[in-house]
Amino acid sequence: MTSSLPHILVVDDELSMRELLEYMLIKSGYQVTCSESGVAAVKLLETISYDLVICDIRLGDISGIEVLKAARKLIAPPPVIMISAYTTTETAVASMNAGAFDFVPKPFDNRELKETIASAITLKTVENEKKSLDSALKKTLHFGKIIGNSPKMLQVYDLIRQVAKTTTNILITGESGTGKELVARAIHDESDRSDKPFVIVNCGGIPETLIESELLGYKKGAFTGAQQDKKGLFEVADKGTVFLDEIGELSQPIQVKLLRVVQEKVFKPVGGNNDIRVDVRIVAATNKTLEEEVIAGRFREDLFYRLNVIGIHMPALRERKEDIRLLAHHFLEKYSREMDKAIVKLSSYAIDLLNKYDFPGNVRELENLIERSVALSNTNIILPESLAISIHKQVHKRRWIEGFKNRRFDLQDVENGVSIDSILDEIEKAYIEKALEFARGDKARAAELLEINLRSLRYRLDKLSIKK
Repeated sequence: MTSSLPHILVVDDELSMRELLEYMLIKSGYQVTCSESGVAAVKLLETISYDLVICDIRLGDISGIEVLKAARKLIAPPPVIMISAYTTTETAVASMNAGAFDFVPKPFDNRELKETIASAITLKTVENEKKSLDSALKKTLHFGKIIGNSPKMLQVYDLIRQVAKTTTNILITGESGTGKELVARAIHDESDRSDKPFVIVNCGGIPETLIESELLGYKKGAFTGAQQDKKGLFEVADKGTVFLDEIGELSQPIQVKLLRVVQEKVFKPVGGNNDIRVDVRIVAATNKTLEEEVIAGRFREDLFYRLNVIGIHMPALRERKEDIRLLAHHFLEKYSREMDKAIVKLSSYAIDLLNKYDFPGNVRELENLIERSVALSNTNIILPESLAISIHKQVHKRRWIEGFKNRRFDLQDVENGVSIDSILDEIEKAYIEKALEFARGDKARAAELLEINLRSLRYRLDKLSIKK
């Protein structure tokens, strides 16, 4: 059975030093293998994966630097701490230049060496997690920039595959920030029109007075300021794809003109007398429920059915929480690179916090949150406190409300007299026990979750007779 303890290789030709390090490391919770020979250590490195190597510089056969270089050539090199009783500036510099994690002179302070070892093991763990995540990201099924492996996203990918090669009109629905434009782009990129224009029209962002001329174009002299002919976006997109975003924002008069283009792929520019025929694939998107808009008389029923030949629904992020970790690390890598920061991961507690948040702004909100966190972070790991304070407050508030609701208190009992201290103790005990459960018994982490110091938590554990 393979041990889950970090595995350390100790290389030293002195028996007393090997025994000292082996005793100290096993007592500290590590798995240890010892070698008295540099050559033997290199062979061990070639066959066994170690989390850390502690190596003396002067060995009986080859130099410890040679062991270090051999370790660095491995596909997954472990950090190496070099130790020596013959400390010189040259040996320390040579060790660091060869890639050592640190250089520790003998005799060493046990506490300081333990701290150095813990730091090296943490580095190895972070690097392994990053490689694992990078591998997961590479295996992530996606189209273009869409990321996600959740069942709901796999359904979206299947639909994209099925409709991409057709010329059928598509209506993409979903809340703001779910990635509807990315789906439209993926459909275009997977289609036979991928080398032709992909034209985005933000129907809600163009003023009512300009939308017709933007879509259909205009002829010189059609209105004041029209000093020359201008192609409309449909003509610009000829042979390609037009993406009509926020289609539900179009007014009724524009819907009438659009209906002809959708049905016949024919239109007249503003001020023009001749029809222009185009070959375009139309993909529309909306965050509204167009069926309700049709019933309310705000959207034409005939246009709705022309656009909604095939519907693709983008799930909200809260409906595919399995994808939060992948998305968060994708954005972390993106903005770390853009800002030239060496931030390698989000802490597990930060991921837990993200998973407890509902993200009303969906993927767009998550991206903005990670971008802000990268900009403000001063460490190589994103911690919960680096995330937006609004998430802390919302999650904390929801937990408190749900926790309070789940406990039944009859306020009418006040009439007959109650023990407010007993009630408060009961609430306090419930939250402390839940915090310890979340923290898997780690009191320091539990205190952090409860926003109290460790001493205060210990006092409450004693006061409330909570099992430690």
